[in-house]
Amino acid sequence: MEIVLASPRGFCAGVDRAIEIVEQALARYGAPVYVRHEIVHNRHVVEDLRAKGAVFIDDPADAPEGALLVFSAHGVSPAVRQAAADRRLRVIDATCPLVTKVHVETQRMAREDREIVLVGHRGHVEVEGTMGHAPERIHLVQSVDDVAQLEVRDPSRLACVTQTTLSVDDTREILDALRARFPEIRLPRKDDICYATQNRQNAVKELTREADVVIVVGAPESSNSNRLVELAAKSGARAYLVQDARDLDAAWLEGARQVGVTAGASAPEVLVQGVVARLRELAGGARVRSLPEVDEGIVFQLPSELR
Repeated sequence: MEIVLASPRGFCAGVDRAIEIVEQALARYGAPVYVRHEIVHNRHVVEDLRAKGAVFIDDPADAPEGALLVFSAHGVSPAVRQAAADRRLRVIDATCPLVTKVHVETQRMAREDREIVLVGHRGHVEVEGTMGHAPERIHLVQSVDDVAQLEVRDPSRLACVTQTTLSVDDTREILDALRARFPEIRLPRKDDICYATQNRQNAVKELTREADVVIVVGAPESSNSNRLVELAAKSGARAYLVQDARDLDAAWLEGARQVGVTAGASAPEVLVQGVVARLRELAGGARVRSLPEVDEGIVFQLPSELR
């Protein structure tokens, strides 16, 4: 059996930045550092930061007045920012710059007196934050069926934004349906889509040209990790989501000549290597190779408070 590693895989620039922000805040200001929501969707990352002194909360009211609060990579609504201000919390913003870009677009569209369609997953933290920037103007759509049922006041004053962790492929059918039903809608540019999501999906497509089985390292709550599993299965592979090597089942490997391994954008490389080591044990030894390395060339600066 051969194990093939996808490239790119794992941490994106936004996740790297968010984790470094919490670690730098702990080093500079000391524990505790409060973090609104899990900084990224990965229990291993969260537990590691918790052991260093991070305290994860869902409501700014759960932090003592004057404490240091970090906003997660997923972004927050203006209401959450105001709640933090009311508590006189010192805030460091770890929102991914690509999410901030969508927030800015949403606010601009609202100022232009447009209704806004948000393509995304209901209940996702990023979606909740984006909707909070124009709650009275945003319609959330998750499927082509939602587009068919959408009612708007003025089709000529309609614009669209998307959850960043959806790829061009994820949104294509919905955006096509929106364009067909509302020809004057202002659709998002391709660069509004997260580069990391698209790149990791492209890498899975490359994997499934050879792999019988694809293992995706990621969290059940991770939108982009779940999509990698769906994409691999759609391409004909037996696909499984694992949080770490302990989740692997030897039965998954039966009859497999090649096993592909990748990771969602919030999964650290140490977990990938643990999965590879366990796969080699289960297979009684296996050759490991990687697809050609892809340098995404994206680095996001730390906030000014930590530079």
